[in-house]
Amino acid sequence: MGRVALVTGGSRGIGAAISKALKEAGYKVAANYAGNDEAAAAFSKETGIPTYKWDVSDFDACTAGIAKVEADLGPVEVLVNNAGITRDAMFHKMTKDQWNAVINTNLNSLFNMTRPVWEGMRARKFGRVICISSVNGQKGQMGQANYSAAKAGDIGFVKALAQEGARAGITVNSICPGYIATEMVKAIDPAVIEKAILPHIPVGRLGEPEEIARAVVFLAADGASFITGSTLSANGGQYMI
Repeated sequence: MGRVALVTGGSRGIGAAISKALKEAGYKVAANYAGNDEAAAAFSKETGIPTYKWDVSDFDACTAGIAKVEADLGPVEVLVNNAGITRDAMFHKMTKDQWNAVINTNLNSLFNMTRPVWEGMRARKFGRVICISSVNGQKGQMGQANYSAAKAGDIGFVKALAQEGARAGITVNSICPGYIATEMVKAIDPAVIEKAILPHIPVGRLGEPEEIARAVVFLAADGASFITGSTLSANGGQYMI
């Protein structure tokens, strides 16, 4: 039987690609989603991957949702913290609600989702926690003080938790995608992509969701046990550290 993998925001965009890739690699996959019932139903029909609806910014909802997944599929051994939102605004115009929404969904969710599975991973002496951060958490981005702060926080979370999980056979890593050809990015004016985005990407194109998914499958594998506390940049050379 394959290991159980849970992907937050797993029915659309990068998350959907991750869910599909993990299933193809032999995992039993559960995809969490927040609100788009129609998209989740279509995703499940297409892939056969079950979807579970809850708000990752709500600790109690996460605890209950994870309990349901584990009752259906078994203990969660691979957790992919992918769910995220944007509420962009220049800081002098940013509201408290815009700040809190992004911090709660993109950063606090890491505690909400990881804490309920952590003790089980420790007891079984195996676990994989993979957090999808962002190039903008590494370099910052104008108009995204909330998003950049949250995604930088994701990286700090990974580096600290990796040290706690190492002796228990748990690896904790982050992936920082650059501009990926999701619905959200494709909605940007093509002229803006051509003139303002692609010139900063040395490979000269947007990334594909499947390229991020392959990185997740690599880090989730049993054979990746010596990689922990790492940040994998997948940005086409846009930002190098």
